[in-house]
Amino acid sequence: MLRIFYPDEDAASAYDIPFEKLYRSGIRGVIFDIDNTLVPHDAPADERAKKLFLRLHELGMETCLLSNNKEPRVAAFARAAGSPRYIYKGNKPGRRGYLRAMELMGTDVKRTVFVGDQLFTDVYGAKRAGIHSILVKPIHPKEEIQIVLKRVLEAVVLYFYHRDKKKQK
Repeated sequence: MLRIFYPDEDAASAYDIPFEKLYRSGIRGVIFDIDNTLVPHDAPADERAKKLFLRLHELGMETCLLSNNKEPRVAAFARAAGSPRYIYKGNKPGRRGYLRAMELMGTDVKRTVFVGDQLFTDVYGAKRAGIHSILVKPIHPKEEIQIVLKRVLEAVVLYFYHRDKKKQK
């Protein structure tokens, strides 16, 4: 039952993911969460984020930001980071935002990955949409109270995820 929340893989950071390897395996689109995935909550796009989007676009990958945040936040980040596509008020874990992101990028579930920091919104939504999910560790410990409460439950799921992952090796 908990497996529905398991990511397909995990990484220390969005900046540590081997995107070149993903590209060679056929991935052509990356959907990103913003807050605590690419930058701390409400932080502007930093140099690291800008370089990441430049690297992905030079590689030939399409990108789209998918956030539950409001348009001013998401649009400003997208503009500064260099991501031409974004979806605000994405209603994650609903499937619609993920499907729309693939439509905007011209990709499908086999050629798309999703990168985010939360199990119950990001990963669960990607799984519901049939997209390969990569869970990253939150960038910063400061979070809104509702997210802090979710992190307690996520810790339980992550315990079993890591235990099952070890068993498979």
